[in-house]
Amino acid sequence: MSVNIPETAKKRIVIIGAGFAGLKLAKKLVGSGYQIVLIDKNNYHQFQPLFYQVASSGLEPSSILFPLRKIFQSRKDVYIRVAEVYSIDTVKKEIQTSLDTVWYDYLVIATGVTSNFFGMKNLEGHAIPMKSVAEAMSLRNQILSNLEKAVTLFNEFEEEKKTLLNVVVVGGGPTGVEIAGAIAEMKEFVLPKDYPDLNMNLMQVSIIEGSPALLASMSKHASEKSLFYLERLGINVRLNTRVVDYDGEILKLGDGEEIKTKLVIWAAGISGVVPPGIPDESVGRTHRILVDEFNRVKGLDDVFAIGDSSVMTTEDYPTGHPQVAQVAIQQGANLARNFKAIKKNTNLKPFKYTDKGSMATIGRNRAVADLPFLKFSGFIAWLTWMFVHLMAIVGVKNRLLIFINWMWNYMTYDQSLRLILWAARKEQTPPEDTQK
Repeated sequence: MSVNIPETAKKRIVIIGAGFAGLKLAKKLVGSGYQIVLIDKNNYHQFQPLFYQVASSGLEPSSILFPLRKIFQSRKDVYIRVAEVYSIDTVKKEIQTSLDTVWYDYLVIATGVTSNFFGMKNLEGHAIPMKSVAEAMSLRNQILSNLEKAVTLFNEFEEEKKTLLNVVVVGGGPTGVEIAGAIAEMKEFVLPKDYPDLNMNLMQVSIIEGSPALLASMSKHASEKSLFYLERLGINVRLNTRVVDYDGEILKLGDGEEIKTKLVIWAAGISGVVPPGIPDESVGRTHRILVDEFNRVKGLDDVFAIGDSSVMTTEDYPTGHPQVAQVAIQQGANLARNFKAIKKNTNLKPFKYTDKGSMATIGRNRAVADLPFLKFSGFIAWLTWMFVHLMAIVGVKNRLLIFINWMWNYMTYDQSLRLILWAARKEQTPPEDTQK
């Protein structure tokens, strides 16, 4: 199979990954005089901050997905290719993909991150991460499937019901507190209507966090307020607690305690996605690519890395920038400016992060916000969170759909998307009897 990209006199920039960083870079390079090749394993951009709402039946997946080809309609010199990247040859300046070999003049790696289970294979096999819309859908299916199983059990099987209904979230960062808050609100307002014959007091939502505080990357005010909100929702928060194993039914903690649960959500650790071929000396802790102040990969002149998959150490950020969307977006925009400067043979601009603040929501009317000039929480923070995320969504139609869903959910306490949608499986046919 061929990639079918025309050969021109223009320099070719290949971007691997269409997340926040890669998409921003590609959009800023339109009309720059380069040939742009954007490679991703999906044909759409995913809005990751709202995965938890898909998982909790608040939003349809299509609301937070946007087709890449629609973004670049009628844009010359931009080529979208849906493919897996197998390896990179930095000497020949070639990329081996599931389609064919793609050559480049400049390569940009914007592959993002994946879940890091810290070598715990059992946990990796049984816990559900939330790093893609497919995983968010899988989580939604599992929550609803467990409820359907629990409702069929007689009252004397109370322990089995508890095991099915218990939800444990590992990780007290923004993803962890947001999904825990959303599930707790489902338990309080939605599920009693759907399952009137099921005792919802048997359902327990827990957060396990290894550090002394929730939202460790945010302020003390945000951490304390989020703990207060979560406990108000009836969530059991365990700080300074490690998870050591999970076999699909029993979650083992570092202090020897065991929790019976059929659903563990992993929101505790991430690791960079680095394509094979990047030298080992160019890869740092948590599998992130080491870059200089221009996002150039250390040791490689024509390879760059942006977003969560990269790490840049500066005086202000000695361990690297936070792995949030704003960093990725700003790095993509700055690298686009530098590519234009390369073309004009002018000086490059070092990347400097402008911290616009961070936010997390813990259910309706509850959120925390750390802005550069102000730290606040509650209803106003929740409204701010809604506005910021709504404006960040790609496409007017998607913004409208999300806004309508949010308003409907707010007025009715009804997440109307409680559907179990497993991928179709091919039925096995018995083998023919060869003895006849």
